[in-house]
Amino acid sequence: MYDFIEGRLAELDPISATVQTGGFGYLLHISLNTFTALQPFLGSEKMCKLYLHQVVREDAELFYGFSGKEERSLFRLLITVSGVGAGTARMILSSLSAEELRKAIAEGNAGVLKNVKGIGLKTAQRIIVDLKDKIGMAGAGGDQFLPAAGSSKEEASSALVNLGFTKVSVEKALDRILASRPSATVEELIKEALKAGI
Repeated sequence: MYDFIEGRLAELDPISATVQTGGFGYLLHISLNTFTALQPFLGSEKMCKLYLHQVVREDAELFYGFSGKEERSLFRLLITVSGVGAGTARMILSSLSAEELRKAIAEGNAGVLKNVKGIGLKTAQRIIVDLKDKIGMAGAGGDQFLPAAGSSKEEASSALVNLGFTKVSVEKALDRILASRPSATVEELIKEALKAGI
Protein backbone atom coordinates (compact mmCIF):
# COMPACT_ATOMS: atom_id res chain seq x y z
CA MET A 1 0.00 0.00 0.00
CA TYR A 2 1.31 3.44 -0.94
CA ASP A 3 1.01 6.19 1.69
CA PHE A 4 1.96 9.37 -0.14
CA ILE A 5 3.68 10.78 -3.21
CA GLU A 6 5.93 13.82 -3.30
CA GLY A 7 7.05 15.49 -6.49
CA ARG A 8 6.51 18.29 -8.98
CA LEU A 9 2.96 18.99 -10.10
CA ALA A 10 3.12 18.47 -13.87
CA GLU A 11 -0.58 18.78 -14.74
CA LEU A 12 -3.72 19.78 -12.89
CA ASP A 13 -7.42 19.96 -13.64
CA PRO A 14 -10.45 19.88 -11.30
CA ILE A 15 -10.66 16.07 -11.28
CA SER A 16 -7.07 14.88 -11.70
CA ALA A 17 -3.45 15.76 -11.06
CA THR A 18 -0.23 14.39 -12.50
CA VAL A 19 2.70 14.33 -10.08
CA GLN A 20 6.15 13.82 -11.59
CA THR A 21 8.75 12.03 -9.51
CA GLY A 22 11.60 9.61 -10.24
CA GLY A 23 11.14 9.98 -13.98
CA PHE A 24 7.49 8.90 -13.84
CA GLY A 25 4.24 10.87 -14.00
CA TYR A 26 1.55 9.52 -11.67
CA LEU A 27 -2.07 10.27 -12.56
CA LEU A 28 -4.13 10.83 -9.42
CA HIS A 29 -7.88 11.24 -9.17
CA ILE A 30 -8.61 14.18 -6.86
CA SER A 31 -11.50 16.03 -5.24
CA LEU A 32 -12.31 19.66 -5.85
CA ASN A 33 -10.90 20.57 -2.43
CA THR A 34 -7.55 18.99 -3.29
CA PHE A 35 -7.62 20.75 -6.68
CA THR A 36 -7.88 24.06 -4.84
CA ALA A 37 -5.07 23.18 -2.44
CA LEU A 38 -2.79 22.28 -5.37
CA GLN A 39 -3.26 25.53 -7.30
CA PRO A 40 -0.12 27.24 -5.91
CA PHE A 41 2.07 24.32 -7.09
CA LEU A 42 1.06 24.46 -10.77
CA GLY A 43 3.85 25.92 -12.89
CA SER A 44 6.15 25.96 -9.88
CA GLU A 45 9.23 23.88 -9.10
CA LYS A 46 7.99 23.51 -5.51
CA MET A 47 7.34 19.93 -4.47
CA CYS A 48 3.79 18.96 -3.58
CA LYS A 49 2.81 16.06 -1.34
CA LEU A 50 -0.40 14.09 -1.73
CA TYR A 51 -1.67 11.27 0.45
CA LEU A 52 -2.71 8.25 -1.59
CA HIS A 53 -5.42 5.66 -1.66
CA GLN A 54 -4.89 2.84 -4.16
CA VAL A 55 -7.75 0.98 -5.83
CA VAL A 56 -6.84 -2.21 -7.68
CA ARG A 57 -9.50 -3.56 -10.02
CA GLU A 58 -9.45 -6.36 -12.53
CA ASP A 59 -9.17 -3.86 -15.38
CA ALA A 60 -7.30 -0.95 -13.78
CA GLU A 61 -5.06 0.30 -10.99
CA LEU A 62 -6.17 3.72 -9.79
CA PHE A 63 -4.70 6.23 -7.38
CA TYR A 64 -6.71 8.82 -5.48
CA GLY A 65 -4.75 11.77 -4.12
CA PHE A 66 -5.62 13.97 -1.14
CA SER A 67 -4.05 17.18 0.09
CA GLY A 68 -4.39 16.08 3.71
CA LYS A 69 -4.77 12.95 5.80
CA GLU A 70 -8.18 14.07 7.06
CA GLU A 71 -9.71 14.09 3.59
CA ARG A 72 -8.21 10.68 2.86
CA SER A 73 -9.61 9.31 6.13
CA LEU A 74 -13.09 10.57 5.23
CA PHE A 75 -12.76 9.03 1.76
CA ARG A 76 -11.78 5.68 3.27
CA LEU A 77 -14.71 5.80 5.68
CA LEU A 78 -17.15 6.67 2.90
CA ILE A 79 -16.13 3.74 0.71
CA THR A 80 -16.84 1.33 3.58
CA VAL A 81 -20.53 2.20 3.23
CA SER A 82 -22.50 -0.20 1.04
CA GLY A 83 -23.39 1.49 -2.25
CA VAL A 84 -20.66 4.15 -2.01
CA GLY A 85 -17.77 3.55 -4.38
CA ALA A 86 -14.61 5.56 -4.90
CA GLY A 87 -16.23 7.77 -7.56
CA THR A 88 -19.19 8.60 -5.33
CA ALA A 89 -16.92 9.26 -2.34
CA ARG A 90 -14.88 11.68 -4.47
CA MET A 91 -18.10 13.38 -5.60
CA ILE A 92 -19.15 13.84 -1.96
CA LEU A 93 -15.75 15.31 -1.06
CA SER A 94 -15.96 17.64 -4.07
CA SER A 95 -19.42 18.84 -3.10
CA LEU A 96 -18.83 19.25 0.64
CA SER A 97 -15.89 20.36 2.73
CA ALA A 98 -14.62 17.96 5.38
CA GLU A 99 -16.29 20.08 8.03
CA GLU A 100 -19.63 20.16 6.17
CA LEU A 101 -19.54 16.39 5.73
CA ARG A 102 -18.73 15.73 9.39
CA LYS A 103 -21.48 18.13 10.47
CA ALA A 104 -24.11 16.55 8.18
CA ILE A 105 -23.28 13.07 9.48
CA ALA A 106 -23.07 14.12 13.13
CA GLU A 107 -26.44 15.92 12.92
CA GLY A 108 -28.08 13.20 10.84
CA ASN A 109 -28.81 15.65 8.05
CA ALA A 110 -29.59 13.35 5.12
CA GLY A 111 -30.79 16.31 3.04
CA VAL A 112 -27.28 17.71 2.72
CA LEU A 113 -25.91 14.38 1.52
CA LYS A 114 -28.89 13.78 -0.79
CA ASN A 115 -27.99 16.96 -2.69
CA VAL A 116 -24.81 15.28 -3.97
CA LYS A 117 -25.13 13.72 -7.45
CA GLY A 118 -25.60 9.96 -7.23
CA ILE A 119 -26.73 9.99 -3.59
CA GLY A 120 -30.35 9.05 -2.95
CA LEU A 121 -32.16 9.27 0.36
CA LYS A 122 -31.48 5.62 1.29
CA THR A 123 -27.74 5.96 0.60
CA ALA A 124 -27.60 9.26 2.53
CA GLN A 125 -29.30 7.61 5.50
CA ARG A 126 -26.97 4.60 5.26
CA ILE A 127 -23.91 6.90 5.32
CA ILE A 128 -25.24 8.58 8.47
CA VAL A 129 -26.07 5.30 10.23
CA ASP A 130 -22.77 3.62 9.31
CA LEU A 131 -20.47 6.58 10.02
CA LYS A 132 -22.12 8.60 12.78
CA ASP A 133 -20.11 6.85 15.50
CA LYS A 134 -16.90 6.92 13.47
CA ILE A 135 -16.82 10.60 12.52
CA GLY A 136 -16.44 13.14 15.30
CA MET A 137 -16.25 16.88 15.04
CA ALA A 138 -12.65 16.75 16.26
CA GLY A 139 -10.33 18.55 13.94
CA ALA A 140 -13.10 20.66 12.44
CA GLY A 141 -11.65 23.44 10.38
CA GLY A 142 -8.42 21.54 9.95
CA ASP A 143 -8.60 21.67 6.18
CA GLN A 144 -7.67 25.16 5.02
CA PHE A 145 -7.57 25.69 1.28
CA LEU A 146 -6.44 28.62 -0.78
CA PRO A 147 -8.91 30.13 -3.24
CA ALA A 148 -8.72 28.90 -6.80
CA ALA A 149 -6.94 31.11 -9.29
CA GLY A 150 -7.42 31.59 -13.01
CA SER A 151 -10.85 29.95 -13.01
CA SER A 152 -13.13 29.83 -16.03
CA LYS A 153 -16.49 28.59 -17.19
CA GLU A 154 -14.75 26.25 -19.64
CA GLU A 155 -12.67 24.58 -16.91
CA ALA A 156 -15.72 24.11 -14.68
CA SER A 157 -17.72 22.78 -17.63
CA SER A 158 -15.00 20.29 -18.58
CA ALA A 159 -14.75 18.99 -15.01
CA LEU A 160 -18.51 18.55 -14.66
CA VAL A 161 -18.82 16.77 -18.00
CA ASN A 162 -15.98 14.43 -16.93
CA LEU A 163 -17.92 13.72 -13.73
CA GLY A 164 -20.82 12.41 -15.82
CA PHE A 165 -23.13 15.37 -16.43
CA THR A 166 -24.38 16.23 -19.93
CA LYS A 167 -22.81 19.21 -21.68
CA VAL A 168 -26.20 20.89 -22.23
CA SER A 169 -27.29 20.70 -18.57
CA VAL A 170 -23.83 21.83 -17.42
CA GLU A 171 -23.87 24.89 -19.68
CA LYS A 172 -27.37 25.89 -18.50
CA ALA A 173 -26.41 25.47 -14.83
CA LEU A 174 -23.18 27.45 -15.20
CA ASP A 175 -24.97 30.24 -17.10
CA ARG A 176 -27.53 30.50 -14.27
CA ILE A 177 -24.78 30.70 -11.65
CA LEU A 178 -22.72 33.23 -13.61
CA ALA A 179 -25.77 35.44 -14.14
CA SER A 180 -25.94 36.09 -10.40
CA ARG A 181 -22.21 35.65 -9.62
CA PRO A 182 -20.14 36.71 -12.64
CA SER A 183 -16.86 36.62 -10.71
CA ALA A 184 -17.32 33.09 -9.32
CA THR A 185 -14.16 30.96 -9.29
CA VAL A 186 -14.01 27.54 -10.97
CA GLU A 187 -14.34 25.88 -7.56
CA GLU A 188 -17.42 27.96 -6.70
CA LEU A 189 -18.98 27.23 -10.09
CA ILE A 190 -18.51 23.48 -9.68
CA LYS A 191 -19.72 23.43 -6.08
CA GLU A 192 -22.81 25.49 -6.87
CA ALA A 193 -23.61 23.32 -9.88
CA LEU A 194 -23.22 20.13 -7.82
CA LYS A 195 -25.38 21.54 -5.02
CA ALA A 196 -28.06 22.45 -7.56
CA GLY A 197 -27.98 18.85 -8.82
CA ILE A 198 -27.37 20.14 -12.34
